[in-house]
Amino acid sequence: MNVVIYARYSSHSQTEQSIEGQLHTCYEYAKNNGYLVVGEYIDRAQSGTTDSRAEFQRMIADSDKHTFEGVLVYQLDRFARNRYDSAINKAKLKKNGVRVISARENISDDASGILVEGVLESMAEYYSAELSQKIRRGMEINAQKCLANGSNPGLGYKVDSERRYYVDEEEAKIVREIFERYASGETVADIIRDLNRRKLTTSLGKPFNKNSVHRILNNRRYIGHYLYKGQETPGGMPRIIEDELFERVHYILDRNKKAPARARGREEYLLTTKLFCGYCREMMTGYGGTGKSGKTYHYYACNNFKRRKCKKKVIGKEKIEDRVVLECRKLLTDSNIERIAASVSEVCESNRDTASIKRIKVAIQEADTAIENLWKALERG
Repeated sequence: MNVVIYARYSSHSQTEQSIEGQLHTCYEYAKNNGYLVVGEYIDRAQSGTTDSRAEFQRMIADSDKHTFEGVLVYQLDRFARNRYDSAINKAKLKKNGVRVISARENISDDASGILVEGVLESMAEYYSAELSQKIRRGMEINAQKCLANGSNPGLGYKVDSERRYYVDEEEAKIVREIFERYASGETVADIIRDLNRRKLTTSLGKPFNKNSVHRILNNRRYIGHYLYKGQETPGGMPRIIEDELFERVHYILDRNKKAPARARGREEYLLTTKLFCGYCREMMTGYGGTGKSGKTYHYYACNNFKRRKCKKKVIGKEKIEDRVVLECRKLLTDSNIERIAASVSEVCESNRDTASIKRIKVAIQEADTAIENLWKALERG
């Protein structure tokens, strides 16, 4: 009888070695029973609770060609862990003259075999449901302790052996830079271009884009909030960003979201996040508008004045910016320029050394991994 082998492992605690073991057992069973194996169908890291598996569906479709009479599996739970899916797909195979054979479970072809097969499938579904329940319960317990649940921790964070989050200072610098640059008035597009020019990547190792930067700017983990299923636990995460900076960024995000698209970015306000009211110390924000005559006006206004909580009147954009630039120019003496240049040079040198150290650490880690793999290979003979 011609048979094909179907093998599968789920993503939970199983590896490629699981496939090798299944194939070995199935080939031995086929040899001992006089079956001719004419093909293999293998699904990797696919759950058996659904039949939406590429190789599984290809096998079901190929049964229409009548090139095999049996599907040989290591155990019935490799075929399916859901009784409904199992019954439906076995009916499709039976229509084409194909039956499912288990290499590990001795199931006869008589009436008692039908009963045994039903019990085994029920046990497989029970085991899958129980495992899922235990995983969910474990994740909820982890969440109560503010521990990692296996998802991507995000840029700036790593997870230790006890599943606790800690700050990766190299990545955290990128996060702080993104927040500070956006708060200072830079656009997301400009930030993305610069980050990608410097070959910096997201936590997934991919180039930055609009979505990834906005996810960072909106991620409350950076102010120390642990997130799980929509619930927040303040203080559950190590902090990377201060509340004041986070709130500043969100004020700008909300303002840009409400502003008409055509008006956004048309005028650059140099003193954004740098100008504060002399009366109430609230931040002053740049605004633009058009008068009845069609003339365009640009000005800064105290946020509390807009809320009618401060008496500070608006001030023209050009007037205040020219005044600030003039005062800053007075500070650019030869001695100050030399001091600033020395500080910038020192920061650049520090960043270059840090990058070199990071590359060396990565190389050491790769070497250690290679050595560990060699030891494992030697142990396996």
